[in-house]
Amino acid sequence: MQRKRRAAALVLALSVASVTSLVLCVGIGPVFINPGTVARIILSNLPGFSERFQTDWTQTEYAIVMLTRLPRVLLGFCVGCALAFSGVSMQTLVRNELADPYILGVSYGAAAFASVGIITGLFSFMGVYQNAVNGCIGAALSMLCVYFYSLHRGRMNIDQLLLGGIALSLFTKAVVKVVALTNPQVFLHSTSGFWTQGGLAGSRWAYMGWPILLMIVCALLLALRFRSLNALVCGDETALTLGVSVSRMQKGVMLATSGIIGVTVSVSGGIGFVGLIAPHVARMLVGSDHRRVFPVAALMGGVFVLWCDVAARMLFAPEELSVGIVTALVGGPAFLWMLRKKVV
Repeated sequence: MQRKRRAAALVLALSVASVTSLVLCVGIGPVFINPGTVARIILSNLPGFSERFQTDWTQTEYAIVMLTRLPRVLLGFCVGCALAFSGVSMQTLVRNELADPYILGVSYGAAAFASVGIITGLFSFMGVYQNAVNGCIGAALSMLCVYFYSLHRGRMNIDQLLLGGIALSLFTKAVVKVVALTNPQVFLHSTSGFWTQGGLAGSRWAYMGWPILLMIVCALLLALRFRSLNALVCGDETALTLGVSVSRMQKGVMLATSGIIGVTVSVSGGIGFVGLIAPHVARMLVGSDHRRVFPVAALMGGVFVLWCDVAARMLFAPEELSVGIVTALVGGPAFLWMLRKKVV
């Protein structure tokens, strides 16, 4: 009971921190905007609030908040939550706390298929959602390849899954590099390290609808199966005795996770360490029950990406770092410290 209360208090505190971070991060930039002004501009665009606020901001401030920074900040928060969700489910699937979307090759598989889709025009009729569709397909195909490679006598071999994922990750990363260097259209899109290091600079409202909806749906599907995921942690035999269809559950987790990763990579590129660090910290704080781990890890991942993105665009302004570089600079030492302290 005490752990449940602590988890509830932590979720509440992280929720407050998330809202506060959203407002602060929208205001921070080359043109600083007061957090109170940011909050009033955002609230004035919500139904029922438009007439409650006096328009005391300039058109420039309104355009910066609503057209430039708010979509970027919201996308960054959603991406952080999605990466943390995928990290939790991936570590549960392979029962290895070192697993993340990159170690199984899913992220680079999504990036490779999306970059090939750009030069071939695959699903170009989807317009701004072309990359999201191709990214999901690439992630699903990568996950299926690794899954079938890991099958041994009809059951998934975890060691083969990890080794196959590492090999696929290296292969698809090479594909991304070759495509970027041999095709100017993709090369221009990749000069900022978008596919391999991530970036949120191109965020627009038009790009966010369907991808964010898919992230939410896949995350909810995983969260609703928290009992089965708890059983999977204990091993296949234990899960079977508890009435869990292990094979079906593994396939469902892989499908939902590939959907999250594919759409995340397509809109933000590859952002590392979020799916690795956030689940560990969440388990340290609230234990291993997925009912508590999912919301804590997601909120922590969202806040982490928000502030890493602020650092990416402010440290060397007007030049901008890739957000994946900042997450690596922060996440790498943090992970080594956790290993040193035998937390992982």
